[in-house]
Amino acid sequence: MGSRYWTELWRCRELLVFLTWRDIVVRYKQTTFGLAWVWVRPLMTMLVFTVVFGNFAKMPSDGLPYSVFVLIAVLPWQFFSNSFSGVANSMNDNISIISKIYFPRLILPISVVIVCFVDTLIAAVILVVLMLWFGCSPNWHIVFTPLFLLLMFVFSLGSGLLLVNLSVRYHDVRYIIPFFLQFAMYISPVGFSISIVPANWRLLYDMNPLVGLIEGFRWALGGSAMSLDITAVAVTCVLSVVFIFLGIYSFRRTEATFVDLI
Repeated sequence: MGSRYWTELWRCRELLVFLTWRDIVVRYKQTTFGLAWVWVRPLMTMLVFTVVFGNFAKMPSDGLPYSVFVLIAVLPWQFFSNSFSGVANSMNDNISIISKIYFPRLILPISVVIVCFVDTLIAAVILVVLMLWFGCSPNWHIVFTPLFLLLMFVFSLGSGLLLVNLSVRYHDVRYIIPFFLQFAMYISPVGFSISIVPANWRLLYDMNPLVGLIEGFRWALGGSAMSLDITAVAVTCVLSVVFIFLGIYSFRRTEATFVDLI
């Protein structure tokens, strides 16, 4: 990939800060409720899952209040969802910038993920309030939360980078991504516990990298009631490393052609 490129990327770190701050400010500057919108989406998702799966379907929540159980999963899921689509469309969304000046284009997808990360941290206030309301308290597992945050960051960036080239070449990808994400949410344990997955299907189910990510956060934040699916987390770790290397490699190979293709 060349050390010169990474040196240029480091030299443009102030541009990364500027673009990140710009996106954060623009996102809420002209909205009536401002940052409150960060809380609306996870809160509404949690309420829908709680009513449908918790109250009607009586899904197990592994000893946690169902609302807390779901919200712990909703936050990393929405981070992945927003980051994945944002990174995949980052070149198309910033054509006015990349067509005028040169800078390492990798700054744009990294900026997208950082903005989503900030949104997730703000949205986590709801989780803190909810856990206090229900009297839930994490145990020593909480010290592993930064590791799962890093895993979430790397997996989201890497998987999104794998689609950048396709998104630039075929604009239909922008419309396919929401359908893919909707399907991915249904097959991931956002609104249910993996304990309901039959034992003979568990290994196959663990191949979904979002399983390890979500279950990791539940284990880290859910207290002693939660157990950790080591296989699922290992799969997520391996795929995150593979995706980030393949994503950066494919991005660097086609980076110079983005302006001509958009």
